[in-house]
Amino acid sequence: MAASDSDGRLGAEFFTPGTASFTEFLAAHRPELLPTRRPFLDGVRARDGRFPHGTTVLALAYRDGVMIAGDRRATMGNLIAQRDLEKVHPADDHTAVAFAGSVGLALDMVKLYQVELKHFEKIEGIPMTLNAKARRLAGMIRQNLGQAMQGLAVVPLLTGYDTSAPEGERGRIFSFDVVGGLYEKADFHAEGSGSPYARGALKKLFRKGMDRREAALTALQALYDAADDDSATGGPDINRRIFPIVSVITGDGFERLSEPETEELTREMVEQRHSHPNGPNATP
Repeated sequence: MAASDSDGRLGAEFFTPGTASFTEFLAAHRPELLPTRRPFLDGVRARDGRFPHGTTVLALAYRDGVMIAGDRRATMGNLIAQRDLEKVHPADDHTAVAFAGSVGLALDMVKLYQVELKHFEKIEGIPMTLNAKARRLAGMIRQNLGQAMQGLAVVPLLTGYDTSAPEGERGRIFSFDVVGGLYEKADFHAEGSGSPYARGALKKLFRKGMDRREAALTALQALYDAADDDSATGGPDINRRIFPIVSVITGDGFERLSEPETEELTREMVEQRHSHPNGPNATP
């Protein structure tokens, strides 16, 4: 952020005791830098199909923590705006966020959220608890309410590894609505236009105690089902070698599955679909 004084010195606001929230600091001193700044003029609405939108993202708990994944497509109305969009991002070492909705606002919100968590830890000397991280993201979504009501909504999905939780329950999933409502989800969840189909697949395939490979195949099967029934969700693009993003958060921190690993699992899943087009049956 630019210095306040013409001689290059930092302004007084940088030396005034205040909140540990970087978002609140910007709102007080440089509100024009916030992606959630004032909405359009009264009566002005973002027209459907004029801005890229991203779908679908999902998360599921597994034996070692929590997995979060997303397809790669962004759409503008009936057009494919981008084929390789990244919708899953680390927020810090043990937290990740994925998004559905207005791509431009979502990417800015993710960047601001990453800075928010780093700023808090530098000011307070300790990281936020996972519950506090979820509440802070809910507050940022609430600040975007004006733009959401005018057609530019962002719906994130937050996952984290909670070291304070009992063993086997440390992978946690939080969902939000456009007005900042916060909801913790057990076992799995999905957001975006393809989420009803992804949740249906997860409900069928999920079981507690899955290992990393089983969980990744389950996530890929769910995204495939979403793409099968929702035109805004992109399936794996074998020819262009564009595959879903799959990441995990464990006690060791955030890890994005490598491209070779994701490709191998995706090709295995697609091969299974040749003989079972509707996907695997539920585990008895």
